[in-house]
Amino acid sequence: MVVNSVHWFRKCLRLHDNPALQEALNGADAVRCVYILDPFFAGAANVGINRWRFLLEALEDLDSSLKKLNSRLFVVRGQPTDVFPRLFKEWNVTRLTFEYDPEPYGKERDEVILKSNSFTLTKEMNNNSPPLTFKRFQTIVSRLELPRRPLPPITQQQMDKCHTKIGDNHDQLYSIPSLEELGFRTEGLPPAVWHGGESQALDRLGKHLDKKVWVTSLEHSRVNTCSLYASPTGLSPYLRFGCLSCRVLYYNLRELYMKVRKRCTPPLSLFGQLLWREFFYTAATNNPNFDRMDGNPICVQIPWDQNPEALAKWAEGRTGFPWIDAIMTQLRQEGWIHHLARHAVACFLTRGDLWISWESGMKVFEELLLDADWSVNAGSWMWLSCSAFFQQFFHCYCPVGFGRRTDPTGDYIRHYIPILKDYPNRYIYEPWNAPESLQKAANCVVGVDYPKPMINHAESSRLNIERMKQVYQQLSHYRGLSKSSYQRAKCATPFMLRLKIVSLLVCRSHVSILVALALQSGDFSLCVGGGYYQCSEYGYNIKFLLHKKTRAQGKFNLIQDRNCCIILLQNITLHNLPDLIENNIPVCSGEMA
Repeated sequence: MVVNSVHWFRKCLRLHDNPALQEALNGADAVRCVYILDPFFAGAANVGINRWRFLLEALEDLDSSLKKLNSRLFVVRGQPTDVFPRLFKEWNVTRLTFEYDPEPYGKERDEVILKSNSFTLTKEMNNNSPPLTFKRFQTIVSRLELPRRPLPPITQQQMDKCHTKIGDNHDQLYSIPSLEELGFRTEGLPPAVWHGGESQALDRLGKHLDKKVWVTSLEHSRVNTCSLYASPTGLSPYLRFGCLSCRVLYYNLRELYMKVRKRCTPPLSLFGQLLWREFFYTAATNNPNFDRMDGNPICVQIPWDQNPEALAKWAEGRTGFPWIDAIMTQLRQEGWIHHLARHAVACFLTRGDLWISWESGMKVFEELLLDADWSVNAGSWMWLSCSAFFQQFFHCYCPVGFGRRTDPTGDYIRHYIPILKDYPNRYIYEPWNAPESLQKAANCVVGVDYPKPMINHAESSRLNIERMKQVYQQLSHYRGLSKSSYQRAKCATPFMLRLKIVSLLVCRSHVSILVALALQSGDFSLCVGGGYYQCSEYGYNIKFLLHKKTRAQGKFNLIQDRNCCIILLQNITLHNLPDLIENNIPVCSGEMA
């Protein structure tokens, strides 16, 4: 039987460590390498010009590498569900290979393609709930075996065994488009700081590993003035587009550490950013609403403000806080900012100052960041806004103090906001405090040439901390029982526990009750008003008994935390509730089986 393979390049734009491409070549008579310019990516998705430029450069580099192996990249425009039936018929395709895409759109798209073309896909399924704290994730990772070793790059010998028919009109039919062809205006577009492609990625990796002492000292996690700028050894966009294999990076770091430090096993902290990436991938597993509040079971439903004008000022770098504006200017111009700079602007937009939903900030990052990744972007924004994974809402990044500690001279601000370049160090982070004579001498009067601060940080941060405190009090009395109460609960009899009503949220005739209970993961069974509601994702059986004078109907959700499980009874209609509360009668008790 003749084997005509098509390998579909998507998020692994490389020839090294590409198992799906290796499988396409294995025993094939002909192989074509395809990239589909999906309208979802180009239109419905929120993608800016810098990210498009990086992608096109990565495709050019991939095509160049394939040329050296007597092959080419076939770039096709259209929806994959429309493109593949035509290509399968035209090329008589018998094998399609591609890497697994865990994102909701990707899984839905792949399922349609596989079903419509009689392909089957086998993949491992994880029936357990994902860890929702980084510490727990690290614990799980520490018990796992090492990931498989990366595969070598595709060789000329492998390609010679397969025939790739390249027509004379290949460049007319399957060429890589320009930015102009995609509808972008490139007049005034500054030169790219980051250039896409596998060749660039491997070159940067080599330079990164040359800094042996720095890489293995764990000092690279600290931020300073130099680290705020794009580094010639930065790798995050290349990992996001798959120009660099994360396994190649992992094993290079591991082996370098073992060589320099003379230790058998490096600490997990050496792989910090890689682990955060994998953590968010894991947390997003089987959660199609991971990138939004609505329908997202792990996201705290915080009542954010709607303020389009304030959002626009933040996104365009017009907040009046030079540190925040410099970061957002760098992001818009270059497509990258340091991860601690991301923390600063995310905190400012959400829980720190503006009290605007993390969903809005996530969409801006999705447009502007080269390394924007669905799972990582959404997870990071939930984390930094205290909507999931992290609840230390009493800590806020100061838009003046944090920047000053990071870059005392303010050169970073002068670079990205040149109108402030003549301000002395003393006032560069808070130009509104400079005397009017100094502002005029610096040719930048606050309120005329540069905006006044859009908000009073001290007042706003204090107010927002209190607002967040109230949210978490309503949610679960600071995420469940106190440590001492938790320990007492653990020591209590495993057969009977009284549940504490920690919050009553009243909405017209409906009431939601939040009940906190310290226990391990388990299967839950809920009894409300005589009806049972099953939840099979967890391991213990819990029976909830309402007070005999209280009639109830409704549904429930479960939110799992590090120390407790929170049962949310939603839209419960309760009768006689006020009398019960006033007389301190327990409304609900729990039974563990």
